[in-house]
Parts: sequence; structure tokens; C-alpha cells
Amino acid sequence: MTNLSVVIITFNEEKNIARCLGSIENIADDIVVVDSFSQDRTEQICSQFNVRFIKHKFEGHIEQKNWAIQQAKYPHVLSLDADEALNEQLKSHVKRIKENWAADGYTMNRLTNYCGQWIKHCGWYPDKKLRLWDTRLGSWGGTNPHDKVIMKKGTTICHVEHDILHYSFYTVAQHLKQIDFFTDISAQAAFEKGEKSSTFKIIYKSTFKFFRDYILKLGFLDGYYGFVVCKNSSFAKKMKYKKLKELNKRAYK
Repeated sequence: MTNLSVVIITFNEEKNIARCLGSIENIADDIVVVDSFSQDRTEQICSQFNVRFIKHKFEGHIEQKNWAIQQAKYPHVLSLDADEALNEQLKSHVKRIKENWAADGYTMNRLTNYCGQWIKHCGWYPDKKLRLWDTRLGSWGGTNPHDKVIMKKGTTICHVEHDILHYSFYTVAQHLKQIDFFTDISAQAAFEKGEKSSTFKIIYKSTFKFFRDYILKLGFLDGYYGFVVCKNSSFAKKMKYKKLKELNKRAYK
């Protein structure tokens, strides 16, 4: 039997953390919650579970998650966001993996709930994520805020056909607020990589994003909220490149 650490990062997650912890408490041998000094009831709720609650200054999604996995007791880790939970089928499958850990890492699907509706198109599903792995063979990478686990060359990855349930946004206003925050981060990251923006790129990137997600990725099949998701995703792309254009302009003054 392989011992498993479950690692979660939090900031003001009182609405979500109990559901997340409840979904993994029977499969985890160690639960680590790394919190960025929440100002709500997150810590109080976590105290009702058998977790190690550690406070650590947030320095970026990738940096925080890599610091968090270093706090785990065991090298085999399941990493979740606080607004995620395992469905019953995935929970059972993780138990079986613990009994016979055969791969270096495991991917799984993520199904997102948006304002009370499960989104099954729009490019949001199956949204394959690598979240269960041997941390001696991989760590968090990518570009903030869009992190991903990057494994060493030659590692074996298996896919599990069950879902992480992602409770993303309870209101459209909450989504728009996150877009404003995340596009600040993504525009800055793109700028630091030397990427350039232009009026053409702003229009092209946002227009194609909507066309791809709503038409090619069948977002229209998700009804009203499918349209909202695709429209907001297009808006996020527009804002990222608009903010990047401003950063480019300031750099050349």
C-alpha cells in the first residue's frame, strides 16, 4: 500500500474547503493545507479535519504549489485546489491506485460547475489534469496563473476516466472579478517572456477564442451559461492582450 499525501492551497475558501476535505479524508494518509493568510473561516473549518494547516505568503500559484508539496510527508501526492473535490468513482479509483501504484503519474478529467450548471463543452471538459504523481519525478511549472505538473522525461503517465468536480464560480460577477485579477498576472508573465501585443492581436485572439469555444468546442450545447462562459473567456483573452499592450507601451517610453 502506497502512502498518499493530499496537498491543497487556500485563500479565503470558507465556501469550498469542507467539501474538498470531505472528499479525500478517507483516502489520504496525510493532508496538508497551505494557506495564504485567509481572512475568513478557512482555518476554523480546517481545524475540524485531521489536517496540517500551514500559513505561507503567496508568491504565485506555481511557487505556492511547489512549496506546498515540499511540506508533504510522502512523495506520492494528490494536489487539489480548494474549490475541487473527487467524485465517488475517482475516490474509489485512487484507493485502488494506492494498492498498486503502477505509473509515475495519473491524469484525470475535471468537470466544472458554473453558477450551478455543469459545463460539458466550451473547451472546459474533459479538461485533463495531472494531479496524482510521484513528486520525485515531477513538479509544478507552466506560466502563472495557469500552472501544470511537468514530469521528467521517460516517466509513465496513465489516465483515469473519472472526474475531479470543480466548483468554479457561484456568480458571473465572481468570474469577471477573477478575470481582472488573472489577466493582470498573465499579461505580466507574457511581458516578462518578451511577448508583444497589438490591436490586431487583441481583436484576433478574442474573436477566435469565442469562435473556437462556442462553435468548434460546442459551447452552444451548454445553453445560456455556455454562452456566458464562452463570452467571458473571449473577454479574458481580450483583457490579457490589452494589458500586455499597455505594458509594452510603458516599456518603450
